[in-house]
Amino acid sequence: MVSGTRIVRYAAVCAAALLLCAGLTTAASADSTAAGPNPLADQLDAYWTPARMEAALPADIVKGTEPGASAATASPAVDGPRPGEYIPPSRSFDGIPQAGTFFWTDATGTGRTCSGSVVRSPGHDLVLSAGHCLKGYAGTSPRRHLAFVPQYHDALKPFGIFPVRTNGVYVPQQYYDLGEHAGAAYDFAFAVTEPNQDGTRLGDAVGGVRLLTGTGYYHAPVRMIGYPAGAEKPLECWSRTTRWDSDDPADPGTFPRIACDAFVGGTSGGPMLVPLLGGWGVVGVIGGYHTGGNTPQISYSAYFGSATRALYGAAVAGAPPAGPRVSTGS
Repeated sequence: MVSGTRIVRYAAVCAAALLLCAGLTTAASADSTAAGPNPLADQLDAYWTPARMEAALPADIVKGTEPGASAATASPAVDGPRPGEYIPPSRSFDGIPQAGTFFWTDATGTGRTCSGSVVRSPGHDLVLSAGHCLKGYAGTSPRRHLAFVPQYHDALKPFGIFPVRTNGVYVPQQYYDLGEHAGAAYDFAFAVTEPNQDGTRLGDAVGGVRLLTGTGYYHAPVRMIGYPAGAEKPLECWSRTTRWDSDDPADPGTFPRIACDAFVGGTSGGPMLVPLLGGWGVVGVIGGYHTGGNTPQISYSAYFGSATRALYGAAVAGAPPAGPRVSTGS
């Protein structure tokens, strides 16, 4: 078990980092300009009523589905906390401008949701999430009311709603080719947004976090944020990431691992943030190994490396997005 002194010391470090960043969160661009009202954003704002947002189901139905699992009883297909491992608590709060949630309707018309974070980009329009959340929207797939709401809480859209651009979802080709299990190491995605109802770009409205790649597996402190489906507010938790080498041949790879309580369906795509002097950096998103973790206490991310940087470059450049390969038959 972790001693009381160690827990107090760890909590103090996390609190200090939070105070450090309180006034350093990336601000909206000083030269932001509105391009004029966006009718599509108006339509989506009218569609996503408080009732529809609250009723939206998680896209990540696997995440956190086995709350009683533990390392003592887990098979390779059931990850979970190790015996005696300290699990930092999570708490509900009103969120931060750079984190939010996607809403969309699936092929049956059912509302769905997943988490995301706004990353700095030249176009001030980019959201980072998990590949398993957005993989159905690449290429010419219908958007079905797909939009992003930054700092969503208590049924409010404090910065408006931002439609996702047609052909604006970027998921690695490897993820489509290998599938969400064999391709778990590529479980990340970017979405390019349109302006909100007033014509304001996303990054101009809320700023953005810095995408960090190639920084290793070990980070502390880490602030993880996610939106449980149906909850009035997002969750945050302070913890640290370590390295996890997969013991499940169905989900191969090496992943950042983090212990935080109560991260269930809907939190996939939520950012793992580290404090920087200029605000926040993002080193992972909930996803990857077992699409982010089978238990609410333990979450994972695909490692952010060269493939992540390449996908970011494609989204920034407006390159044609990847998608499922079309079989030509024999």
